[in-house]
Amino acid sequence: MVLQLNLAAVFAVAGQVAWKKTKPVVVRDVVILPILGFLGIILLWWVVALFNHELMPTPPEALVANLDYILNPFYERGPGNLGIGWLLLASLRRVLLGFLLGAVVAIPLGFLIGMSKSAMLALNPIIQIFKPVSPLAWLPIALAIFNLADPSAIFVIFITSLWPTIINTALGVSSVPQDYLDVARVLEMPRWRRITKIIWPASLPYIFTGLRISLGIAWLVIVAVEMLTGGIGIGFFVWDEWSRLNLSSVFLAVLVIGLTGLILDYGVGKIQELVTRRPTVAK
Repeated sequence: MVLQLNLAAVFAVAGQVAWKKTKPVVVRDVVILPILGFLGIILLWWVVALFNHELMPTPPEALVANLDYILNPFYERGPGNLGIGWLLLASLRRVLLGFLLGAVVAIPLGFLIGMSKSAMLALNPIIQIFKPVSPLAWLPIALAIFNLADPSAIFVIFITSLWPTIINTALGVSSVPQDYLDVARVLEMPRWRRITKIIWPASLPYIFTGLRISLGIAWLVIVAVEMLTGGIGIGFFVWDEWSRLNLSSVFLAVLVIGLTGLILDYGVGKIQELVTRRPTVAK
């Protein structure tokens, strides 16, 4: 018992010493350096605003002008007069619907391409043709098909979400070590079991990488789509405030869009860690 207590005390002291050594590094990397980066951006904004003060507000002026949006993000003051929180939720709904529909289609297609050379030869030219097409080029086609802004925006997100997930899933499936597949054949493992027990787990990191890229692009695209289609959404809010020459609200929207994109990527990364049981590497 005495020996165990002594060992526990030794480990506790060693842990404290190690933490004292690593704490300054953690504080510097996680707190101090990010704060310095943000302060640099704010300082740059301040300097530019001072040279163009007729149109661009300084950071304190933007903060004061946006206090109502910040303190009351979910207000409702009549038709079309909604807080920025409601606008953000409307955009998120479109993005998540289009993204999930794209994932449902892209992951099976990626498996098919990765497992079948014939499917790869048939579908790869189509992917290479449509992948470079700007997402906004699909918007007129979507409006012609649906004749409504909301489903058209979801369709554009759906198309945008396909390509990174398809490509990364196919890469993950085709990168499964051949030794694993040879062992499965020797054991006479059924095809469905090979997929669920070998190919699927080995491909998950690639699949999640594709999903994270797709979600990031989808969130990027929705702002531009909503600028063109109008209605309720954070993208239309940006365009509407710019039309009123209200740059203070535009800066607020830029910050909200960036933070939301960061949270979305972080959320998918955490889901990846839970599913794969491996730590994710920041992009």
